[in-house]
Amino acid sequence: MTKRYLSVLLAVIAVALSLVSCTPRGSDTAAHSLVTEPSTKLVTDTTGFKLSYSQSDSLNPFETKTLNNQIVETLVFDSLFVTDESFEAQPSIATGYSYESSNKLNVTIPSGILFSNGTKLTANSVVYSFNQAKGSPHWKNMLKGISDAEALSDTVIQFTLSYKNPNAHNLLTFAIANGDEDKNGYPIGSGRYQFGEGNGSVFLEVNKNRTEFTPHFTKIQLINITSAESIENAINIGNISYTFRDMSTGSENKMQCRTKAVNLTNLVYVGVNGYNGITKNKNIRKAISFAIDRDTIVKSAYRGYAKSTTSPFHPSSYLGKQAAVIDTAADLASAKQAIANSGYKSSELKIDILVNKNLQRISAVKLIKQQLEAAGFKVTVNRESNKQYQYNVKNRAFDIYIGETRVPDDMNLLSFFTDGGATRYGINLNKSKSAKTYRNYLKGDGEIGSFLLSFSQEMPFIPLLYRQGMICYSKALQGDMQGYSDNYFANIEDWYYN
Repeated sequence: MTKRYLSVLLAVIAVALSLVSCTPRGSDTAAHSLVTEPSTKLVTDTTGFKLSYSQSDSLNPFETKTLNNQIVETLVFDSLFVTDESFEAQPSIATGYSYESSNKLNVTIPSGILFSNGTKLTANSVVYSFNQAKGSPHWKNMLKGISDAEALSDTVIQFTLSYKNPNAHNLLTFAIANGDEDKNGYPIGSGRYQFGEGNGSVFLEVNKNRTEFTPHFTKIQLINITSAESIENAINIGNISYTFRDMSTGSENKMQCRTKAVNLTNLVYVGVNGYNGITKNKNIRKAISFAIDRDTIVKSAYRGYAKSTTSPFHPSSYLGKQAAVIDTAADLASAKQAIANSGYKSSELKIDILVNKNLQRISAVKLIKQQLEAAGFKVTVNRESNKQYQYNVKNRAFDIYIGETRVPDDMNLLSFFTDGGATRYGINLNKSKSAKTYRNYLKGDGEIGSFLLSFSQEMPFIPLLYRQGMICYSKALQGDMQGYSDNYFANIEDWYYN
């Protein structure tokens, strides 16, 4: 129920209660008629709200490669769940779920949902979409934890998990379609809007099968803008009304609009060589972690668009909240004590930091160099091209490196702790207690607390922060702006222009 509907309902209830109330017994007070002010209704808008899209990219959610179009498509296609700012799954069209066994997840959907062309959305539609999403640029990495989907009935889908995972439902955020296209060749969804075309323009219009959805913006103009710089310029001068930037290039200084920070699962971390050199020593790894002032890195290198963390899990997530609270500011005393425990002499404290050409990470490395030197390390920075950086990481040609990875919405860390994982480099998986306790946790043979304890003692890699993105919208746009990663228009029905 939208806030608008809730307000109307409360008003009706209040009126009803006032009409049936009685005067006190014995009172001669005359009854008074109820006088109400005429209600005002926002006029629908078919031209004011504008979004950018990439005409050269597909609008099929399973083929789309650009963030530009992925944002637009969230208005056209439903998903089983959406995640909130704490990465907790909230139902979208799903009405329930249950874990039938260690590797079976059942999800229920209602029977009355229609696509915009009037066809029924069934469990088979979900299975079709899952199979498409498994191979798509946007969802293929996110869905590695789910191997198969099967329709048990028209309203029940069973997902087979690749490993035991109590948070697997958090991964079910892929778009649901049935492969149909409209007369103009645009894909069909069951979302709040549908694609339209006319007079040489492309737009979104309200899906008439979503009768409960009554937004102010009944038509949204789509403007073909491709480059990130052009999108940022368009929002600044008012050519588009709303955009989302993932802040991977640090563009916040260019934005002249109203903004809202959005939590992301992009983890920036220090990878360490656990095979060779002084970083093979766990006390040296602890010393590096203690010496780093994460809060300073967030404020300076990331301009405040990040959240400091000493845990491998996002601090706003359920698992992140289970971690012991460790100060994210530098602790030089503990760093020097860890160095003393390592047995290394001051002349041996030489660290080489590998970084690529990413401007934010380069800024972070400059700070980390200063912080490590304050603890007694002698630091050299190797700034390499992206290609050389990747080669060095894969061949363990580093002491430490600055990396970034997108952690799946279920917060699984398998990319660090399994053979073939994209971020395993430097972690000695055969000897890592953290890797073993994490795999045991996934199997149900251990608690998350055991993993977090072994992680803090071993430091197989060093978490720094989770980046944030930015919703940027017109200063004239009104309403309580809610929006999250992959759920950018959470309450668009409440937005309006004065």
